[in-house]
Amino acid sequence: MPTAILTGQPVPGSSIESELRSLGFDVHLASGAADTETLLARAPGDERVAVVDARFVGHPHALRLGLTDPRFPLAAIPGAVTAQPAARQTLTRAMARENSAAGGGTALAVDSLADRITAALDADGAEVHRPELGRLVAAVPADPQARNEARQAVAAVDDEAVRLKSAVKARDGFVTTFLISPYSRYIARWCARRGLTPNQVTTASLITALIAAGCAATGTRAGYVAAGVLLIASFVLDCTDGQLARYSLQYSTLGAWLDATFDRAKEYAYYAGLALGAARGGDDVWALALGAMVLQTCRHVVDFSFNEANHDATANTSPTAALSDKLDSVGWTVWVRRMIVLPIGERWAMIAVLTALTTPRITFYALLIGCAFSATYTTAGRVLRSLTRRATRTDRAAKALADLTDSGPLAEAAARGLRGTARRLPAITAPAVALLGAAAVVATAALTDFGGPWPLVAAVVYVLTSALAVARPLKGALDWLVPPFFRAAEYLTVLVLAAKADVNGALPAAFGLVSAVAYHHYDTVYRIRGDAGAPPQWLVRTVGGHEGRTLVICALAVLLTASQFKLALTVLAVAVALVVLVESIRFWVAAHKVGAPAVHDEGEPA
Repeated sequence: MPTAILTGQPVPGSSIESELRSLGFDVHLASGAADTETLLARAPGDERVAVVDARFVGHPHALRLGLTDPRFPLAAIPGAVTAQPAARQTLTRAMARENSAAGGGTALAVDSLADRITAALDADGAEVHRPELGRLVAAVPADPQARNEARQAVAAVDDEAVRLKSAVKARDGFVTTFLISPYSRYIARWCARRGLTPNQVTTASLITALIAAGCAATGTRAGYVAAGVLLIASFVLDCTDGQLARYSLQYSTLGAWLDATFDRAKEYAYYAGLALGAARGGDDVWALALGAMVLQTCRHVVDFSFNEANHDATANTSPTAALSDKLDSVGWTVWVRRMIVLPIGERWAMIAVLTALTTPRITFYALLIGCAFSATYTTAGRVLRSLTRRATRTDRAAKALADLTDSGPLAEAAARGLRGTARRLPAITAPAVALLGAAAVVATAALTDFGGPWPLVAAVVYVLTSALAVARPLKGALDWLVPPFFRAAEYLTVLVLAAKADVNGALPAAFGLVSAVAYHHYDTVYRIRGDAGAPPQWLVRTVGGHEGRTLVICALAVLLTASQFKLALTVLAVAVALVVLVESIRFWVAAHKVGAPAVHDEGEPA
C-alpha cells in the first residue's frame, strides 16, 4: 500500500486525511521536517510515497492526478509531492537537504514542506511532472480567509464533471468526438465503479469484433447486419478502455500494447470475415481484403516513421506547418481535415454501415478508395513539410528509422560494403533507391508469368537497393519514407504472386503471411514508442528481414508449382506468426511484471 505522510498541523474540518485514504494511501501524521524524513525512511521501498501538507484544500481529482498517475516517477501539485519506487532516492535526497536547511524544525505556518521539497527537486534537476489541473483547485491557504476562498472555489467546480470530461481524448475524429464519446465516458465510469480494468474492456472489445467477423463470415444479410452492429459496439468499447484508463489513471505498459495490438487485430480479422462471407456467396474478394490491409498498414507506417523522424528534431519548423497551424484556428477546417484522413472512428463507421447495407466487394472498394485518398493527402503534406523545413535529425531518430526498416542479414551484410558509396551520394538517395527497388520487384512480379525467373532476379536487385538505402544513417529530409517503401514492396509482392498463382487458397494464405509480418512490424513500433527498444536482432534475423522474406517468396514462386506455392505460403505464415507472437508476448508480459514504466500513448486517431 502506498504511503502518504501528512505534514504540519491538521486544520479543523479538513477532509484531506480521508481523501488520501480513499485514494488507497496509508496515512501517517508528521509534526515537521525531521519527523517526515523519519517516516519517509520507514516507508516500504517498493511502494509509492507522498508528502502532503495537512492544510491542503482542493478537489479529490486534483489529488488523484498529482499522486496516483503511474506514468511519472516524480509528480507534484501545490501542497503535495510524490515519488514512485524508481525515484525514491531522489526524493529522499531532496528531503534530507530540506531538513538540513530547516534545522530540523517544524514546517512554518506560512510555508509548505511539500512545496519546499518540490523546489529542492527542481534545484537538483529532477524531472517533476506537474499535471494540468485546469479548473480544479489545489492550494495551501496561509490564513482562514484564504482557506475560505479556496473552499468556495472548490464548491464552484464539479469535480466529477471535470474528471469525466478529462477522460475523453483531447484530439480525436469527428465520429468519436460527437457520436461515441458523449456516452462512452459514462460507460467508462460505470466500469470504474465496478472495479473493471482497461485491459478487461480492451479484451471485451476484441471478442466483440471477432464475433462481428464471424457474423460477416456467414455470408447472409442477417449476418452482415449483425456484423455492422457488433463492429460499432466493439468500437464503443475501444473508446471506453482508453477513457477508463484516463478516468481512473490505470495506465500500464501491457495495457498500451494490448490496446494498440488489438485495434489492428480487430480490423484485419474483420476484413478476413468479410472475405469469407463473400466467398460463401461465390464472390472472391480476398485480393481486395489483402489490398485493404496492405494499404492500411502502409498508412500507419508512414505515420510512425514521420513522427519518429521528427520526434526530437531541432529547428523543426516549415511554412507548411505554419499554414496548418493557421487553419487549425478556423474551427470547421479542423474537423474536415480530421475526417479526410479517415481515422478509425470514421473508417469503422463506414465499414459497419456498408457491411449492413451493401456487399463485401462494395465495402472493400469504398475502403480502398477512401484510404488511398487519405494516404495521398497525408503523405503529400508530410513530404511538403519535410522539404520546406530545415530540421536537424538526431541519432535517436536515425536509430528508430533503422529499426523500422526491419533490415535482415542480407541487407546488413551488403550495406557494410556499400557505406563508402552511400556517403558520396546525395541525401535523396535513400528514399529514391528504396522506391526504385520496391517498384522493380512488385512490377516484375505483376508483369511476368507465375513461375518465371524474373521475379527472383528483381528480388536480388531489391536486396541490393535495400542495402544501399540503409548504408548510411537515415537523417535526410525524406528518409522517413524508406520504411513505408519497404513495407509496400514486401506486402505487395506477396499479394501479386499469390494472385498470379491463381489457385484456390493462395490469397487467404498470403493474407495470413502478411498479417503475421505486419504484426511483427507493429510490435516494433510499439516497442519504440514505449522506449523499450527494437525487437532483438536474433528475432529479425530469424524471420529474415523484409528483403530476406521477399527473396524467399520470389524464389518459392520460381521453384514451386502454384499448389506447392500456396502450401509454402501457409507454412511460412504459421512459422513467422509463432516466432513473432511468442517473443512479443514474452517481452511485454515480462516488461509488465518487472514494473516497466507505465505508458499511455495517445498516438494518432487512425
